[in-house]
Amino acid sequence: MNTGKYVFAQLTEFLPQRVFDGIVTTYTGNKYVKHFTCWNQLLCMVFGQITNRESLRDLIVILEAHYQKYYHLGFGKSVTRSNLAKANEKRNSKIFEDYAYHMIDIARRKCANDDFEIKGKVYAFDFTTIDLCLNIFWWAKFRKAKAGIKLHTLYDVVKQIPAFIHITPATVNDVNAMDVIPYEKGAYYVFDRGYVDYTRLYKIDQLSAFFVVRAKSNLKFRRMYSNKVDEKTGVQCDQIDKLTGFYVSKEYPDKIRRVKF
Repeated sequence: MNTGKYVFAQLTEFLPQRVFDGIVTTYTGNKYVKHFTCWNQLLCMVFGQITNRESLRDLIVILEAHYQKYYHLGFGKSVTRSNLAKANEKRNSKIFEDYAYHMIDIARRKCANDDFEIKGKVYAFDFTTIDLCLNIFWWAKFRKAKAGIKLHTLYDVVKQIPAFIHITPATVNDVNAMDVIPYEKGAYYVFDRGYVDYTRLYKIDQLSAFFVVRAKSNLKFRRMYSNKVDEKTGVQCDQIDKLTGFYVSKEYPDKIRRVKF
């Protein structure tokens, strides 16, 4: 007979429940709740992620196989597909979002990497498209018979962990996600070519932060002066330029550095 704690219960002991309870209180998440609390809901969803469940029905099937252990696993008195689905639909998602960012902050403090060559904060920003069922996720209509969302992620390159996540319908233009990035003074932000929007890039410069982005092939500029380069490093030119296009010169009126590698 097992007299110790289950492995899942040992893993979830690392989750700061007092912090979670404080967030739940802020959003009154447990109002009118008798049995299946937000904490029970969180543990059920964590269990589904760890065991790689593919759907809510799949999760309930595996949970029911352990119904005698619900209390010891932290799931509460009972878990049914209806009350779990209702909780996922009606409870404020900000509860779990704020808690996720709290856990990310803890992980980032523990994943410090002093061997990285660039001293300071370096972030890479990009997105991935996730296909969804249009019948269920009607609000995320992507194509005629297809739904989807974009998962925009700000990745901490130094600590190798996501620092910020933003979800939008798949029809939203990539550059719009740049408006919600929590920019930090002195940090470096790396973008792909699809994020070339000089109004938004100039905003980063005005916030005393730095950006690195791949230039488009039709870039028009006037060279002001060049810095010395060591071609052995692969750098072919390092220039300080001014954008000369009619609109882009108004969107980004300051000098810009252009490096060819």
